Parts: sequence; structure tokens; C-alpha cells
Amino acid sequence: MSTKVFVDGQEGTTGLKIFEYLSGRADVEVLRIEEAKRKDLDERRRLINASDVTFLCLPDVASRESAGLVDNGKTVLIDASTAFRTHADWAYGLPELARGQRERLRTAKRIAVPGCHASAFVLAMRPLVDAGIVAPDFSAHSHSITGYSGGGKKMIADYEAGEPNPKLLSPRAYALALGHKHLPEMAAHTGLASAPIFTPIVGPFYKGLAVTTYFTPGQLAKRVGPRDVQAVFAEYYAGEAFVRVAPFDAEDNLDAGFFDVQANNDTNRVDLFVFGNEERFVTVARLDNLGKGASGAAIQCMNLAVGADEQAGLQR
Repeated sequence: MSTKVFVDGQEGTTGLKIFEYLSGRADVEVLRIEEAKRKDLDERRRLINASDVTFLCLPDVASRESAGLVDNGKTVLIDASTAFRTHADWAYGLPELARGQRERLRTAKRIAVPGCHASAFVLAMRPLVDAGIVAPDFSAHSHSITGYSGGGKKMIADYEAGEPNPKLLSPRAYALALGHKHLPEMAAHTGLASAPIFTPIVGPFYKGLAVTTYFTPGQLAKRVGPRDVQAVFAEYYAGEAFVRVAPFDAEDNLDAGFFDVQANNDTNRVDLFVFGNEERFVTVARLDNLGKGASGAAIQCMNLAVGADEQAGLQR
């Protein structure tokens, strides 16, 4: 039997990418809403409750409204907004997070897809907290560089205009009040007591994302070096299809000495790196912000929730 899927918010960047992932799936029946009824509450309610899985690709307020429309015990909601990512009744949609997370997603009816920056930060930080290398009171400092597609339709249009603004040709830091919307989940799902000091930067490329976090051994709860951290990553993610831990500081991790932010584009893979020396080092987590950072992660969660092959429709 096919899985009936509805996308509430089908015109947004995440929704369109989910349709792209589903288009080649013979095991999925997509329920579509008529253009004229996209804001019709009763029609949305009907389609949500007719579905086995509904993806919510909406702003937070609208996601909460749609979540309240479910009146049955079978529909799985997979929400791509920030509305439920730290809510105890919603499973965090990161199967690789910790032991038991994958099983929780297989039985959950409410799943919150992580933010793109948060996915990268959490996957690089959680193993270090669990290993006792990073104490819960650690003050993390991170930055992220990302493609402009993460900014949604308006930002995409700005960057892809016929006569682009020259200011858009250079990287641009934003959220400089240090209150980015992904911060709560960055703390909640790593075991840190407080969110990192975090600066995101948007670059003049469509997609791709890398989060870099800074360490000195003296800050850590255990005296370790970068090779030890790489070994912790390798053990923590052993056997994970969508997480690749690179060898420490290997030359082939770089492109003529530079780091390629876009190398994971069109995959659902996260690559983890450790660079540096015994005095200071960084971790870097790279992913496709529209893939594992958004729509790909949503599909991975759907696969688990409906009992399909976790890798179905996804590229490694």
C-alpha cells in the first residue's frame, strides 16, 4: 500500500524540495490542495486527516494552527518550522542524535525537523558532551557559512535578479544581535546549559552549509587533542549511512588548501572534520542546507515513521 502524503505549505522552498524528493517514489501518493483553496482551513483539515504523513512547511504560527487540525490518531506530522523543536511531545528529527533516537522516530506521531545550522552544530557537539570532553557549562563559539537558499523565496529572488546588488557578491553576516532562532535547539539537543555564541554568514552561492566551532584543550573537561576528537566522532557515528567522519587534517579534506562548503550538495550526508593542532582546533560539520538541513531530513524522518527503508529516495 502507498503512503498518502500531504504538504501543507507546498509553495515554499522546503515544500517544493519535498515534492522533488517524492516525485520518483512509487510507494507514495501525494495529496495536493487546489491553488484556490491553499488558505481554506476546512480543505487543509480534510487533507491533513486523509494523509498518513503531513509535512508542515509553514511559519511557526501557521504550523501550530495546522497541528491543531488533526483529529485522528494515525496522521504523522513532520514540521519544518521552529515551533516544536524543543517541545517534549515532539521527537527531534535527527536519527543520528543519540542511541534510541531512531527508534523514537519510528513510533512518533509528531516530529520536528531540525534547523540547518542546528543540525550541523548538534551533530558535531553532542558526541563531545556525551563523552565528557565538553562540560555542560562550556561556552561554545561557532560560525556558519551558508548558501542563500536558506533565506527563502525573497532572498533567492534578490540573489538571482537580473541585475544583482553588488553588496550581495560578498559574504554577509547576519543575526548579529546573537539571538538566532536555532539557538534553543542548539542547547537543548547537545546537553549544553546555554546556547553557543553563534554568527551565521550567507554567501553568494545557492546552497551548502558548514558550521565551525572553536576549541582549545584548556577549555575542555578532559585533556584531549584534535586526533582524540576525530576518534570520538568516528566511534559515535560508526555505521551511520548519512554521517561521514573524515580523517584528521588529511590533505584530501581540502581543495588546494581551501574548504569546499558546497561539496555535500544534492546529498543527505553530513561530513564531520577536525582541523588544527595540540594548542587549538576546530570542528567543521558540512551539509546541504536544503538536504540534510531541511527537506532531506524530513524525508528521512518520514521513511522511519512509515517503516520504509531509511535511505529511500535519498542520496549519500
